[in-house]
Amino acid sequence: MSTLDGLLVVVGLVVFEIIVSIDNAIVNAHMLKTMSRKWRKIFLFFGILSAVLLMRLILPLVMVWLLVPDISADGILNLFTSNSSLAHDAIEQQKYLILSFGGMFLLLVYFHWLFMEKKKPLFAHEKLMEKNHDVWFFAFAAILLVGLMYLARSRPSMMITIAMGSAAFFILYGFKESAEKREEKMMKSEASDVSKFMYLEVLDMVFSFDSVIGAFAFTTNLLYIFLGLGIGSLALRELTIIGIKKISSYVWLKNGAMTSIAFLGVFMLLESFNMHLPVSLPTLITFSVVGYTFYMSHKNLTYRKLLNSK
Repeated sequence: MSTLDGLLVVVGLVVFEIIVSIDNAIVNAHMLKTMSRKWRKIFLFFGILSAVLLMRLILPLVMVWLLVPDISADGILNLFTSNSSLAHDAIEQQKYLILSFGGMFLLLVYFHWLFMEKKKPLFAHEKLMEKNHDVWFFAFAAILLVGLMYLARSRPSMMITIAMGSAAFFILYGFKESAEKREEKMMKSEASDVSKFMYLEVLDMVFSFDSVIGAFAFTTNLLYIFLGLGIGSLALRELTIIGIKKISSYVWLKNGAMTSIAFLGVFMLLESFNMHLPVSLPTLITFSVVGYTFYMSHKNLTYRKLLNSK
């Protein structure tokens, strides 16, 4: 990968991390308002350590180690410290395991949002799915799982990682739904700052999985993943403090995030089935989709301000 390609990947990961994690930042901002200044500072400090070091550094390491059994612990560390061809070759030979796992996971993230979550439609197919279609989501998820496992029937290890991607989605989103109910109770009750801090730390970790898994659609280079997601996470922390209200007023950014996740999921699955795509394609698609939804959101916001001024 050239220096320019590497730079594009890192920039794409920064944008992807910020957009995908906006929901988490909004939750954090709401909860932080109810906490004392002391505990806000504690969360922002330790939250950076856990979000950047634990989730953006250690989780990708663990994923590679589990899904690429031919690589040693020293080999994984060499991905950060040198240009070890042995380590890179080991990942390249079996990266289809990471890609099939991540592709399945990301597609389920997208279709869960499309079928089941409340949204302000922008694209034509979103308008068809404006109302919740819970049953259709579970039916579609089952058909998708069976179809992909059938296509991967000649590679049993890939069938397992596809199934693991599906299982990971349902486990994590079970945690998210439970966390949302817990948040409602904590906002209504007089919960201690300590319990709110612990809740936000756990929620941060759960929300981080989407961006970490999606990062492998951009690259399998762990250094680029750490830099891109780490910078994006730090930038989002600052936005949480100074401007999350303004960001949340851009109503179609979530549509852009979810649509880019769908594209990344498709890219990962295509590459897992040995279809080679340009390195810069995930970054270009992410920029295009997010840029369009940002433009439409800004246009809508300007129009609303104009109406209110009359």
